[in-house]
Parts: sequence; structure tokens; C-alpha cells
Amino acid sequence: MMGKRFEDKVVVITGGSDGIGLATAQHFAQEGALVYITGRRQELLDQAVSQIGPGAVGVRGDVTHLADLTELYALIARDHGRVDVVFANAGMHEAVPLEAIEEAHFDAMFGLNVKGLVFTVQKALPLMTKGGVIVLNGSIAGSKAYPNQSLYNASKAAVRSFARSWTNDLKDRGIRINVVSPGGTETRLMRGFFDLNPGAEDAVISGVPLGRLGRLEDVARAVLFLASDESSFVAGHELFVDGGVAAV
Repeated sequence: MMGKRFEDKVVVITGGSDGIGLATAQHFAQEGALVYITGRRQELLDQAVSQIGPGAVGVRGDVTHLADLTELYALIARDHGRVDVVFANAGMHEAVPLEAIEEAHFDAMFGLNVKGLVFTVQKALPLMTKGGVIVLNGSIAGSKAYPNQSLYNASKAAVRSFARSWTNDLKDRGIRINVVSPGGTETRLMRGFFDLNPGAEDAVISGVPLGRLGRLEDVARAVLFLASDESSFVAGHELFVDGGVAAV
């Protein structure tokens, strides 16, 4: 019988109380990991920790507030003294046409999707050693010119660029970094968007070669692959989990 791939590994997942983050946390826990998840709402965090089960710790915080990240890693340093895997997942999506972009839109989008991600990774580094792995949550929007969401598209293009740059920056430390880039995925937020926009779901699915939306477990399994020894010679890569949209 095969052992669990992440037995006693310390895994950090930002935005882990819902959607892709929560599903990925559950998969890591099932594979033996000690999982720390962050989120801004205590009630959702508590529910998520209950769903994940033993080995899960919820830490309320906002990745755009650097003091919250400092506290997160200080807690992990006290508990375990190390971080083995970081899944920088926290992010937001908002569609805003170019003419309507205001400073607040820019600050919110880049504050969470870019600034928050940068410091999630940077502040983890003192606790990471050779063999550590970082996975960034990107999007096919970083490679596609989806209309009326240029801020979001650009923020995810930045995520892709970071993986390339940081692969070079961290190579001497033996830390690998990759990006998982989902396409349309069945999340609570996506379902809410479809409910408000009749016909949008059919339109999205019609553009997917595999003919369906992504499932949370599709993305979670891809993250675990990138975080595991199975991908030990994969670095600086972007793995699209989109049913073929970006490739075809």
C-alpha cells in the first residue's frame, strides 16, 4: 500500500475557507498534511476547519495586511519551525470595463492578487528549506484577453511572471515554484455569476473542448501534483486546468 504523499508536511493555503482553497486543503489533509488555512471571515474558517478535519488550523487574516501574514508565519514557526508547501491561492475576480476603472478597483485587484501573493511567498521563505514547494494560483485569464476585465487579466499575468522570475531567484535554495491556472470552475462565486447572468454558463461551456466546467477536485489534484515529488523536475511551469481552452 502506498504511503501518503504529504505525511506530516506543513502546508499553508491562503484563501482556504472556500472554493479551490478549501478543496485543496481537504486533499492535502487526506494525504497526511498538517494544513494551515487563512481567510477573512471567522465563521467560514471555522466551518472549513471542521470539514477538513484533524490536522487543520484556521488563521483569520487578510493577505493584503502584512502584519496578518507575519502573525501567520510566526504561529507556524512556533508550532513546527518550518513550512514545506505554500499554495498562494487567495485572490479576487471583478469585471470592470476600461472606461469604468477607478483607483479603488485597481488597488483592490492588485492589492490582493499581486501584493498579497508576493508577501505570502516572501514571508514564508525563512521557514522553507531545500525541497520546499510553492504553487501560485493563476488563471487562463493571464493568457487570454477576456473583455472588460483587463485588471484581472493583468493581475494573473503578473502571477505567471513571478513563477518564472522566482524559479531563478530560488533555484540555489532548492525551492520549486509553479503556477496552476484554472479555467471556468464550479465554485460558489462562479455559480453566483451564472445565476445573475442567464445563458452565461452555456456560453462558457461551449468554449471548452472537454465540454464542461472544471470541478474543484480537478484543480486540487493538479496542485497536489505540482507540490509532490511526482513533479520534482517541473519548475517555472504553468499548468492549465481548463479543459483545453488555453491550448486549443
